[in-house]
Amino acid sequence: MAFTIINSIASWILKKRIHQIDLFRKYPNEVQQDLFNSLIKTNEKTLIGKQFGYESINNYETFSERVPLFRYEEFEPYIERSRRGEANIFWPEPIRWFAKSSGTTNAKSKFIPVSNEALELCHYKAAKDLLCLYLNNNENSQLFTGKSLRLGGSKQLYEDKNTFFGDLSAILIDNMPFWAEFSSTPSNKTSLMSEWESKMNAIIQEVRNENVTSFAGVPSWMLVLFNRIIEETGKHDLHELWPNAEVYFHGGVSFEPYREQYEKLLPNKGFRYYEIYNASEGFFAIQDQNNCNELLLMLDYGIFYEFIPMETFGTSNQKIVPLSAVEKDKNYAIVITTNAGLVRYLIGDTVRFTSLLPYRIKITGRTKHHINVFGEELMIENTDRALAKTCSEFNAEVAEYTVAPIFMAGKDKGAHEWIVEFTKEPENIHLFSEVLDKNLQALNSDYEAKRANNMTLNPLVFHKARKNLFYDWLKGKDKLGGQHKVPRLSNERKLMEELLQM
Repeated sequence: MAFTIINSIASWILKKRIHQIDLFRKYPNEVQQDLFNSLIKTNEKTLIGKQFGYESINNYETFSERVPLFRYEEFEPYIERSRRGEANIFWPEPIRWFAKSSGTTNAKSKFIPVSNEALELCHYKAAKDLLCLYLNNNENSQLFTGKSLRLGGSKQLYEDKNTFFGDLSAILIDNMPFWAEFSSTPSNKTSLMSEWESKMNAIIQEVRNENVTSFAGVPSWMLVLFNRIIEETGKHDLHELWPNAEVYFHGGVSFEPYREQYEKLLPNKGFRYYEIYNASEGFFAIQDQNNCNELLLMLDYGIFYEFIPMETFGTSNQKIVPLSAVEKDKNYAIVITTNAGLVRYLIGDTVRFTSLLPYRIKITGRTKHHINVFGEELMIENTDRALAKTCSEFNAEVAEYTVAPIFMAGKDKGAHEWIVEFTKEPENIHLFSEVLDKNLQALNSDYEAKRANNMTLNPLVFHKARKNLFYDWLKGKDKLGGQHKVPRLSNERKLMEELLQM
């Protein structure tokens, strides 16, 4: 009875936010303009603000002409000064937290600033909004009668010159209000364990006897945990262990290659999947409809958005446009200015708009993680969908994969080379690779044109990976758990050669 009352009160409180969400759904560009004005005003007296004359910036056009595009390498000197304790560099308030991120390919660590405003008005606000949108769409939810099983990063926080750094998930767990731990499992202590194998064992022992009603984490790593739980408990599926589980909040990697495996582990037809789009740099979008993989761009989290059309990205004709100028069904690289002090910062992700009122997106990949060696414009969205479709046709299941180009040499034509690790192999690998190639052509007309009569590209080269190949590669890079992931696509062969050697 007490849990039912708590569930009702919590649902009522969270759903009050829906009216504000409706405001930026209806008036998105006005909300972004107000936010832009606020960010400029707030940063007038900072080093960045003085350098680019924020005091005389009163419109977007002046801002776009005066302030350059920043990649991490260009912004790093400002960040390092902030980490050394200098105040007022790119944000007027002191910044104590830095999310350590190495991305997916660069060995060099990035330290992304996380201000108090970003914690409260972006990350924590988004967590509440996620629940608000879910509860608004599912009136009979009993989410708060149990706990949320979360799977975060595997690193603790480290102190450096009176600042702290670590995985974003560790920063969020360390700063969350004390009452939040009561609705989550495992405990903060277990969630922040560093050694991955020990952490997995500890999580299983803690969560197996809890009343879990929701899950939150990266699909690839959550799947590892779920399969271990099934092995340990001897249950047929997860609903036997947690009959009240009703939703999985996921993000970090595409869900499509894993969907069928999850549906077997969670076979209840009423079970929901809700996607989120967050990163060390901010929380950007949330699925706001049941049974729909489009994400609502969240416009009042202290993030001002700009976009670069991928057709001009990296060229002399590259242009940056505000949110009000984007078009449907085009791929864009995301540029953000935030309430953690990042300025016109290229985060490296690409999205495609599926709706303009409200603004809804699909994540299509990374600016560095696509293949365009031969003019094929291959995006992660293409390979994820083609692989998921082929697995469905062959009753196969995938754990991980990566793709790289085979460069032309002399008279030899190019090709794409795949390494795929299966959890359930197809009976005929050769036929699987042929159908995968055809499915990819059906999804990407540029790839299809290059493959026509083997004009530019030969059929893809396919390798079936040994068990745990990608896990061992991640372990060797000290990248087990959390937001760490295998790069899906690359324009060069470094990762491919490392994996082939293993």
